[in-house]
Amino acid sequence: MAGIGALAAFAVPLLYTTSAERTDQFVSRRTADINRFAELALTGSDQLEPEIDAHADLYGDAVAVVDAAGRPIVSRGDLDGGGDVAQAIDAALRNQRQAGLPDIRPWSSGRVLFARPVGNGVEVSGAVVLVSSRGRAAADVGRVWGHVLLGVLAVAALFATVILLLVRWVLRPITQLEHGLRAVGKGVIAAHVPPQQGPSEVRTLLASFNRMSDAVADSARRQRALIDDTSHQLRNPLMAMRLRMDMLAGSLPDEARDTYASMVAQAGRLQVLLDGMRALAVADAAATELAAHPATPSACDASATVLERIDFWLPAATARDVTLVDRVPAEPIPLLCADTDLEQIADVLIDNAIKYAPGSTVTVTVTARWPSGRGRVTVTDDGVGVPPGELPRLTERFHRGNHDLAGSGLGLAIAERLVTNNGGRLILETVTPHGLSVSAELPAGERPTPPAGNTMPAGTPVDGGRGSGLPGLQRPGRTDTTPMVVLPGSRRRRARRRDDPARATMRGAS
Repeated sequence: MAGIGALAAFAVPLLYTTSAERTDQFVSRRTADINRFAELALTGSDQLEPEIDAHADLYGDAVAVVDAAGRPIVSRGDLDGGGDVAQAIDAALRNQRQAGLPDIRPWSSGRVLFARPVGNGVEVSGAVVLVSSRGRAAADVGRVWGHVLLGVLAVAALFATVILLLVRWVLRPITQLEHGLRAVGKGVIAAHVPPQQGPSEVRTLLASFNRMSDAVADSARRQRALIDDTSHQLRNPLMAMRLRMDMLAGSLPDEARDTYASMVAQAGRLQVLLDGMRALAVADAAATELAAHPATPSACDASATVLERIDFWLPAATARDVTLVDRVPAEPIPLLCADTDLEQIADVLIDNAIKYAPGSTVTVTVTARWPSGRGRVTVTDDGVGVPPGELPRLTERFHRGNHDLAGSGLGLAIAERLVTNNGGRLILETVTPHGLSVSAELPAGERPTPPAGNTMPAGTPVDGGRGSGLPGLQRPGRTDTTPMVVLPGSRRRRARRRDDPARATMRGAS
């Protein structure tokens, strides 16, 4: 803006000065010629008519010389100016001074009247009138103005180019610094920016950022290494202590058995805590690696993986008097997540539901919805639940709530880290009238191809149905459309309610 103001302050006076100079030139030339004609008319020189003819040929002006009575003596050109010419002649015969001519602009048009008396101020013997067009002078002014404006535009373009290059030179390292800050926020290890760009102050800032990034990366690496090394180094002494405690179990006096049981429980809790810390350190390291080097997502069959984990947790559910309700569809549900990560996520959700909701019904559901391309693994229980204000804290590390059950308080924190590593989110909701629902929402892969004659609408969710397989992902056995219920102490048996209602049973029913 300052450059534009400087150019305007230079150009505007130049334009007005050019217009005034061309106007003065126009007026001075016509005034000199009309004075010459008046002088020749006063002396009666024979040069009057030739000089008037030459002027008319050169400028295209109309010139007339009249006597004291206003009768023409010499006339050249078109003097048809209406009453203006007659008034100019009458004013010249009375020896009146003409008004000044305003400055000529590029858009000026029309004719200008010049009149002068013949004689002196005491005796006037006639008058000379000259009618001249302003078109040529206006064209000259317009040409000069055009050159000036083109020059101003050229200088403005040059200024703009220089300013643009200067701004890019200054802002390019700032932009790279912004990218570096985002990379550090995503967990990229030792994110650097080129420190040899921009002014010296900016280069100093970039160098400071690189040192800060190295320090943050080194601190994070040392923290993860400390957690990993601590859990690893404590594992062997803990196992040795457990072995010695087990060896003492048969030789303890009765009064020491309660203390011994408490020690065994605390050792088990310590073992769980070390395992959780190690798993969390691995998940954090995986998140950092994914941020630095995003991997191509691979699809896993969520249905098969979750069914396998339900089978695995069936004995624990039996011990806690928990009913596992399986609402997993028969057809594969491709989720963009490593199968090992999905196994850990399902283990955490099912384990929490069994542990903290004894005697309840735990429902495990796998759903997917297209074309939104999102899938969910949901574990819902109808236990006592948690207060709504406690939900945000469930994923905090080492938060265990108000209960006396053994645990590390890291399960949901690990699950949340694994879910976010795979581009998803962990959703916790209370259940009416009581209970808790935890959902791992993850990106879904390509939709499985439905069997011939069973095409589903594009927006239909896959939830608990039995459909066709996805190439490369196979599901054993499951062919009917009835959800399965797993009761404590049972093996899996499918209730075929549609084919034979009389044979409909629940697993484990006695």
